[in-house]
Amino acid sequence: MKDTTTIFGIRAVIEAIQNNETIDKIFIQKGLSGQLFQELQQKTKSGEYNISYVPVEKLNRLVKGNHQGVVAKISPVEFADLETVVEKSLQKETAPLFLLLDQVDDVRNFGAMIRTAECCGVDGIIIQKKGGAPVTADTVKTSAGAIFKIPLIKVNHIKDAIFYMQGSGIKVVAATEKTNDLLYSVDFKQPVALVMGNEGKGISESVLKLVDEKAKLPMQGTIGSLNVSVACGAFLYEVVRQRL
Repeated sequence: MKDTTTIFGIRAVIEAIQNNETIDKIFIQKGLSGQLFQELQQKTKSGEYNISYVPVEKLNRLVKGNHQGVVAKISPVEFADLETVVEKSLQKETAPLFLLLDQVDDVRNFGAMIRTAECCGVDGIIIQKKGGAPVTADTVKTSAGAIFKIPLIKVNHIKDAIFYMQGSGIKVVAATEKTNDLLYSVDFKQPVALVMGNEGKGISESVLKLVDEKAKLPMQGTIGSLNVSVACGAFLYEVVRQRL
């Protein structure tokens, strides 16, 4: 384990890649050019890195120093392999339980969901390489250290994880308001992967088309939805209740 680290400068980021550091995100100044930048492009062309092209003002806010147009965040945790974690969960006596986050982008929500997931016995949390919240010091703090106790998995797209879950006999359930079915009608005693969506947009339509079931929370007030980390807790504890 290591503290969240911000590194900057093209050469420093290239060396981090060469040393197989777990890079969570790379910020690159728009319009950047030059031979050293081309070398960085070659190192990242595989597509496995989460890269954002941003104005120089964004980089100036991230670090104080000569960033040369490139800043990177090194994750404080190592990411696990999807197939390895799923196979391990299937060998347990209890039914597997996974959490899939479709572009949840607030680091504190992310951390709170990790904390609840660990308390509820979730076997692993799957996030996308691009579009979701990075693993930062705030994530670690909000998770109360749970981030170091539960496998965190990155995939190119949540769809990849859904297909693999379904192929492994794990039912995929979307937590969404776009259904008439309440979560209490879902059988959570069997192997389940729960999908939670973005704070503003919810679960993307393309993902909703792939899931096995959809379920929602009963809402008694005038506000139409809960904070995503609160909703996640309600769903996960319904799983726990059914499995007691």
